Amino acid sequence: MAMAMDWLPWSLLLLSLTYDTRAFYVPGVAPINFHQNDPVEIKAVKLTSSRTQLPYEYYSLPFCQPSKITYKAENLGEVLRGDRIVNTPFQVLMNSEKKCEVLCSQSSKPVTLTVEQSRLVAERITEDYYVHLIADNLPVATRLELYSNREGDDKKKEKDVQFEHGYRLGFTDVNKIYLHNHLSFILYYHREDLEEDQEHTYRVVRFEVIPQSIRLEDIKADEKSSCTLPEGTNSSPQEIDPSKENQLYFTYSVHWEESDIKWASRWDTYLTMSDVQIHWFSIINSVVVVFFLSGILSMIIIRTLRKDIANYNKEDDIEDTMEESGWKLVHGDVFRPPQYPMILSSLLGSGIQLFCMILIVIFVAMLGMLSPSSRGALMTTACFLFMFMGVFGGFSAGRLYRTLKGHRWKKGAFCTATLYPGVVFGICFVLNCFIWGKHSSGAVPFPTMVALLCMWFGISLPLVYLGYYFGFRKQPYDNPVRTNQIPRQIPEQRWYMNRFVGILMAGILPFGAMFIELFFIFSAIWENQFYYLFGFLFLVFIILVVSCSQISIVMVYFQLCAEDYRWWWRNFLVSGGSAFYVLVYAIFYFVNKLDIVEFIPSLLYFGYTALMVLSFWLLTGTIGFYAAYMFVRKIYAAVKID
Repeated sequence: MAMAMDWLPWSLLLLSLTYDTRAFYVPGVAPINFHQNDPVEIKAVKLTSSRTQLPYEYYSLPFCQPSKITYKAENLGEVLRGDRIVNTPFQVLMNSEKKCEVLCSQSSKPVTLTVEQSRLVAERITEDYYVHLIADNLPVATRLELYSNREGDDKKKEKDVQFEHGYRLGFTDVNKIYLHNHLSFILYYHREDLEEDQEHTYRVVRFEVIPQSIRLEDIKADEKSSCTLPEGTNSSPQEIDPSKENQLYFTYSVHWEESDIKWASRWDTYLTMSDVQIHWFSIINSVVVVFFLSGILSMIIIRTLRKDIANYNKEDDIEDTMEESGWKLVHGDVFRPPQYPMILSSLLGSGIQLFCMILIVIFVAMLGMLSPSSRGALMTTACFLFMFMGVFGGFSAGRLYRTLKGHRWKKGAFCTATLYPGVVFGICFVLNCFIWGKHSSGAVPFPTMVALLCMWFGISLPLVYLGYYFGFRKQPYDNPVRTNQIPRQIPEQRWYMNRFVGILMAGILPFGAMFIELFFIFSAIWENQFYYLFGFLFLVFIILVVSCSQISIVMVYFQLCAEDYRWWWRNFLVSGGSAFYVLVYAIFYFVNKLDIVEFIPSLLYFGYTALMVLSFWLLTGTIGFYAAYMFVRKIYAAVKID
């Protein structure tokens, strides 16, 4: 209980940091100042759908193209996310209104979509695709106004404004398909305070769009690419018939509004799209529950252990002690090396590599240096950090391998550097082949794949070898008791000592600490939401480490009390028990939250989920293993062994 109270000040500090991450920008990222009538470039990022999980580049559909298409140079994270940032023909000038402008047309002639193009557009609309554009690195959002009647009186309806990322490509109604062919851009600017006799400068602080579907006959276009829209709701939407050619206009309008929002806070609109109050309540609730459970567990285990050690160390009751059952009886076998020590040390080395990478990424992101405004920065940082953390993974694996009486250090180092990364690369390569087959921008290009292989074998592998060499040369972990030459016979175990039962029991507490956060992470990955509450995530990660460690210690204590000394592998597997619950939750999320019905999107979901579960098992298994190993060494060092 005292332990729980000690954590509370730190919890409050970390929770307070979550607010700071919103308005924090990386040093060196300067705002762009625009003058009156300066061009504000509108770029396209990609098309996405939570139903197919396959992003496509903007010009995979027959949108209007500029005279010269220019793709932005992208970082590794953007490429892996499927972003293909490209220029568009929209002409937007700072603080300059446009009533209606026609795209794709030098004269008043409409655009003709071929039967094949019409079929493709209709297919994308039925698959619920969204179009993502950016202006001054701000993503476009669609305003949703929801009315809540909380007082029970129609006159007192409150308007709740929410935003969704991008805009819908189109919509379906009574088996007919309609395309959003007119975009009403609403851009908000903040006027900067300047000294006298200086020209005003403006900064873009919000980018909204109202997509509309207006049929060809209702739009009046002239020779100068200007157009007139129908007034009110008299117009009919632009239908796309997939069985024939379709004629239509692509049009847009621009409206500017002044805003009090400062440039540093302009992302707040995008980051408060979900109910944050529920998030706060749920996180604090799980924090309090886990800390109190942890405090109670710690008190029970410490009191029981003290009693055990006091009994074992009574010199006058040695004969009675020898007749009793308990963890002291397996002192001659508890440090006996397990089967496959090379594979165990390699997996634990990869776990250390993951642990260091995740800890640094979450901490840096919590300080605001990996905000969503730095597109792709999070994934790029994670990839490079995993490569460079190979030196720590190799060192810990090498030292443990020597402790387990291993001799072939070169083979062990190669196993550490290739086992887990090889599985990840293999699964990603197979999934990538399916994405290639769908011509999606989510497919990793061949040069990027070669670059990742070069990073793996050129950076990670040598660093793992370097760390493994020094770890293997270092003094092995000092075990407090000697191992007997002849293994002790293990008595028959009770049903609750079964490995799978242990996984179920050990996984509940760590999963309970993080399952609320898991929902938001899944939403960010599978439903194209922004994830930004890294202060919460850092706190949850600390709770996860504490709860995994404590559960692991309890499980290994029960196992040794049952005179089963084969704890190495079992503890590693059981400590990762929360990964089983993550898998169950992922299946629940797929069935209840996502509307995926096709084979390839389902394959992608479960393929990437398998990687997440494997990585989470390695992470939690490693945390639990090292906690249990320290605990076992401590308790056997505390008793007198003849």
